[in-house]
Amino acid sequence: MQNFLKLIVLLVCSVLSLNGQNKPLLYDFDEIPQSMLLNPSIRPSYKSHIGIPLLSGIHLNAGASEVTVADLFRNDNINFNVKVRNAINRISVDDYVSFNNQIEVLSGSYKLNNRDFLSVGFYTEVDFFANYPKDIIELVNDGNATNLNRTFLVSQINIKADVLSVLHVGISRKINSKFTLGGRFKIYSGIANVTSTNNTGSFTTRLGQNNIYTHSLNNLNFNGYSSGLYSEEDITPGDVISKGFFSNLGIGFDVGLSYQIDNQTKITASLLDIGFINYSEDIRNVTANGDYTFSGIEFLYDSANTDYWENLNNDFKQQVPSEENKKAYSVMRPIKFNASYKYGWGRSRNEENCSDITYKDFYNNSVGAQLFSVFRPTGPKFALTGFYERKLSQKINTKFTYTIDDFSYTNVGFGLSTKIGKFQVYGLVDNIFGMTDIADVNTASFQFGMNLIFK
Repeated sequence: MQNFLKLIVLLVCSVLSLNGQNKPLLYDFDEIPQSMLLNPSIRPSYKSHIGIPLLSGIHLNAGASEVTVADLFRNDNINFNVKVRNAINRISVDDYVSFNNQIEVLSGSYKLNNRDFLSVGFYTEVDFFANYPKDIIELVNDGNATNLNRTFLVSQINIKADVLSVLHVGISRKINSKFTLGGRFKIYSGIANVTSTNNTGSFTTRLGQNNIYTHSLNNLNFNGYSSGLYSEEDITPGDVISKGFFSNLGIGFDVGLSYQIDNQTKITASLLDIGFINYSEDIRNVTANGDYTFSGIEFLYDSANTDYWENLNNDFKQQVPSEENKKAYSVMRPIKFNASYKYGWGRSRNEENCSDITYKDFYNNSVGAQLFSVFRPTGPKFALTGFYERKLSQKINTKFTYTIDDFSYTNVGFGLSTKIGKFQVYGLVDNIFGMTDIADVNTASFQFGMNLIFK
């Protein structure tokens, strides 16, 4: 049973540990309309676009933090228990699991006038975060008998997961020839949520009198919230669809800016998902607060009273009151921050684009750097990316990235956007050198989409 629990914990960590929400290949890739979702101040050179429904933006991350699937199942004649032990030794409480997936259902944009550019859309999102609760993993793996006087912290349990849909409208406005501002308003509809953060408490085992262990649970304050996972009625496919539009509503907004320092140099920045969702449907919350000390069960023969475990359970509930309730609660969205610097050279042509607002210089090369951060329950997480963009022709654009983050120091990505008439297709792949053995990589990302673009 213990080995089974270890396997489940490590498989979850290795399969779900993803470099969520960072999209360095897409950010500021102006030729791709979906880049407007990462910075609402982007002003495309085209007049309008329509995303192919359900195919305009499919984004999926996959990877592992510290532990990969190959670490556990590689055929190397090493005992599986040894592999599990080595994996547990490598992880720390600062490591975490993060997953993000988005599917764009509908999208479109239109140039309103010489100053304003409008974009609208609807997408679904799955977002998951949890840090590695190393104390709990080691308690399950080793038991408490070999860890006398060690304090295991309940506060290491932090989890936040959302399944939601987002309806949004954004606009970018040219302030002057160099400065552009943008904003995007969002209406969230929460389909499901699990949240447990800011927990406190510790568990300690000590040797008491007559070699009897004393187990102490101190200052326990556990709070778990959930919505959409439990329903008193049978859930139909129609119920799931309706939840994506009308349940657990919230609001949020994005802001962004772009500043053209000179003809060749540009800086950008954006803040995304500043908002919250109020969960009020299909609620089941659990709280537990208190202290408890337990020195084992004294088994005495008494034909009239043999309910030892029931008595223990009743005593625990009396000392550590717990409650289930259906109270509504609100959850903040994870705020994302992006900033970039880009320098272009090798001017290939000058042309006046009738759909743009100014006479614009085009360069066939550019280099730069991008900083990304997402605010999580355990603090902000960062990623730094260097990139090189190359315009092969008016129809074909490429981008190469090198990203350093908590998951990998060797992440090289490649993006390609191409047009055939009004039809555009793009593909973005992170960690391209790890694709030959996907089971042995720490992070990988894929994004694909198709649009109709009108000049």
